[in-house]
Amino acid sequence: MARSDNLTAAIFMMVSMAAFTINDTFMKMLAGDMPFNQLLFLRGLFTSIAVGGIAWWMGAFRFALGGRDARIIALRTLAELGATYCFLTALFNMPLANVTAILQALPLTLTLAAALFLRDPVGWRRMVAVLVGFAGVMLIVRPGPEGFNPYALYGLGAVCCVTLRDLATRGLSREVPSMLVTFVTAMVLMVVFGLASLGTPWEPLAARETGLIVAASGFVIVGYLFSVMVMRVGEISFSAPFRYTAILWALLLGWLAFGEWPDPLTLLGAGIVVGCGLFTLYREARLGRRIALSRRPPRR
Repeated sequence: MARSDNLTAAIFMMVSMAAFTINDTFMKMLAGDMPFNQLLFLRGLFTSIAVGGIAWWMGAFRFALGGRDARIIALRTLAELGATYCFLTALFNMPLANVTAILQALPLTLTLAAALFLRDPVGWRRMVAVLVGFAGVMLIVRPGPEGFNPYALYGLGAVCCVTLRDLATRGLSREVPSMLVTFVTAMVLMVVFGLASLGTPWEPLAARETGLIVAASGFVIVGYLFSVMVMRVGEISFSAPFRYTAILWALLLGWLAFGEWPDPLTLLGAGIVVGCGLFTLYREARLGRRIALSRRPPRR
């Protein structure tokens, strides 16, 4: 039986989320084994080499960037740099599922940011969903004397940086190859963290550390590739909810690899965030269908 484009997109999205979460698990397993900047440089090195080869094979380097797209890529790369630093700082100091749950607020922050900066229309229902979703994030973060992990602020910082990154991405010309953008980002991260690593002594790499870094790089590349592929097949409104499978992977891998299991309040907050995000995506899909129907020519 032939597989529909929407089902293919859903599978691609789930593979992407699994790959990114497995990468996070490997990176968390390396926490404390070597300096932070050395670890990010080495992962960036392996990733840049592999992504560069893929981009060359796809002919991405033959594209001539215009000045506007170059500036947008520069802004996007700076946002990615901040997101990487904030996310991994939070990841190394918090349970995997908690950090992943905080990142699930991204559909909500993107909705709010698009309304504020891009003048996208947002009805009262979606705005209520955004506010309730942030209440769910607060249950996970718990800003107060009890249960508060200050590294959760880095998780929120990662959400802000990824929101800026995705808004910048929306401004890119459609002709710009996705792999070219990915390669530029990987190279800049490698160079920045490589320069930062010069300030501290490097730790020698044993077989375990080398294997984990190579594996993390491989899964990051798989995540990048499938996240690009999912945007080229099926309906985004159909595949987007499958982003939340990252929570399931984080719960499973956090328990298997680190013996972590979130407390009931964190699970409740994650459920609220996911529920509000799904409602936001549902409203977006309904709005898209209404616009499509309104543009159809009348029947004769």
